[in-house]
Amino acid sequence: MDVSNNSSVFHTIISRQLNGFTVRKRPFFADDSSQFSRIGAIDYGIDDYFTPPLALSFCKTSRNAHILAVAGEDGSVFLYNTQLKFASSATSAENAEKARKCQWRAHDNAIFDVCWIKDDTNLLTACGDHSIKVWDTQERKCLQALTGHTGSVKSISAHPSNNDIIVSGSRDGSFALWDLRCAKSVRVHSNTLKVASVQGAHTSSSVKTRGRHSKAASMSVTSVLYMNDEVSIATAGAVDSVIKFWDTRSLKTPIIQACSQDKSSRKSARSYGISSLSQDLNGVCISASCMDSRIYLFNVLQLEKGPIKTFKGCDIGSFFVKSKLSPDAGHILGGSSDGLAYVWQVNKPEADPIKLEGHKGEVTAVDWCSYEIGKIATAADDSVVQLWNINNSCYSTTRSLSSIRHREQTLPMMKRRKLFTQEETKDFIKGSDPNSPIMSTVQIHSPNPASTPEIRTPESLKKQLPYSHMNVVCEGSPDANFDSPSSVLNPPPSIKRKTILDYFLAPSPQSLQYV
Repeated sequence: MDVSNNSSVFHTIISRQLNGFTVRKRPFFADDSSQFSRIGAIDYGIDDYFTPPLALSFCKTSRNAHILAVAGEDGSVFLYNTQLKFASSATSAENAEKARKCQWRAHDNAIFDVCWIKDDTNLLTACGDHSIKVWDTQERKCLQALTGHTGSVKSISAHPSNNDIIVSGSRDGSFALWDLRCAKSVRVHSNTLKVASVQGAHTSSSVKTRGRHSKAASMSVTSVLYMNDEVSIATAGAVDSVIKFWDTRSLKTPIIQACSQDKSSRKSARSYGISSLSQDLNGVCISASCMDSRIYLFNVLQLEKGPIKTFKGCDIGSFFVKSKLSPDAGHILGGSSDGLAYVWQVNKPEADPIKLEGHKGEVTAVDWCSYEIGKIATAADDSVVQLWNINNSCYSTTRSLSSIRHREQTLPMMKRRKLFTQEETKDFIKGSDPNSPIMSTVQIHSPNPASTPEIRTPESLKKQLPYSHMNVVCEGSPDANFDSPSSVLNPPPSIKRKTILDYFLAPSPQSLQYV
């Protein structure tokens, strides 16, 4: 037996392991755009009637990951098969005819966001008509219409493990939680599907905004994310560059805030809003596209430190320009008002980004394919969707921030005091029957931002929290064990879980000491 050969094989296997978990190879981008190849260009629209696409999303399951949903200003939804091979001589119209699986008119107004749920059998559409619709993509049939917002719905996000729970953000300044299971009851109005809403989540009277839509911009919630810890929600708005994090069990105040801009530099400068948020597959990192033409990366375990990296080079000239963090947090894909798409390597934020040329208008929506590594899609005002791929020869085993998640969990944890209210959530959600859907809607008004709890240093917090609370292992989601819609938002006290690395720590009332 060749011992040296076996040893080499053994070390190769070990090098691809991380605390017992296989680390999938991720693409590494060189310093020139030749490492990218265009798969094809697809027209959004039909019969020479083209309108700008505003949202797109690849399916989330492995068997359907090649299906791309695109929605736009005319309220239509198109599904394309991106697995096909497009001839280099084919036009974008010919590619669209070849790849189009189906299309339907979902709304009579612009669709700003789409979201796949329930193993890609349903698609959510967020519209300018103030509604959210749930679609059966096989039958192209509307299953539910969620109404209650008084402004355009700009963003939607689903609970990571329970797709019956979704969160939406609106131009009316609110974000809302919805429970789709409520529709199983008889004579339920769509507005009663709303579990809770927070009004004025990002309103600030002290921030001066500019433009013809300054009044709406001063309150609009531009992006929402249901965090992978299954308890927390991240929201961003057009008023400033602050990301707020909320605990769904108590939405009275945000539990923590993160700002992309230095407070000292913002005293005399104008405030810039955030156009989009995204997170990696593990939920370790969050990216934020800011209207100062920068994309900021945050580590959710170190939010008090602000952005850990900043990426420049693109032109974010409108709130339609979005960015997306890759599933492994290794790269960021962003649109731009200059007609280009940009790709940054997270580990080299100072390096010039890769420029993807091909569009003839502002590049708005972008997305990564979760299972076909290297495939990305970009949409622009030229009514064309471009599909790109990374050459298979350009791969590296360099670890991304997301891949070292398990190592970070073994580090000593910072001790934080309980940042959200200790009041019982019984007045937040009521209901004695565990099988009955939630019928009441709770309206919560965001307090003055000045009242947001202050983050303490680790030294000062040692006196606040017993050390015993710092070693609690994050529990899994108990949602699947309960049929009640309220189990997600108000689980029994005995199983209330901690969020990622106890960073939204909620110790028992007996052990909590207030400052």
